[in-house]
Amino acid sequence: MQLKSILKQPEVSRVTGLSRSSIYRLEASGQFPSRVKLSECASGWHSEEVQAWVASRPRALARKAVAQ
Repeated sequence: MQLKSILKQPEVSRVTGLSRSSIYRLEASGQFPSRVKLSECASGWHSEEVQAWVASRPRALARKAVAQ
């Protein structure tokens, strides 16, 4: 069984390079993965979904094409 990891907002900002407000704005518009509720006062994002979002960005796709 593989455990899924949850990223808190500071980690998501570090991985994506996005500010907190940009993350929430993109999430609200459906352009970024949705948070999962961890407790009454805590939430986070599935790391796999954040990594998939990063990989789907145009610049990331261009780097993959060059590397091949």
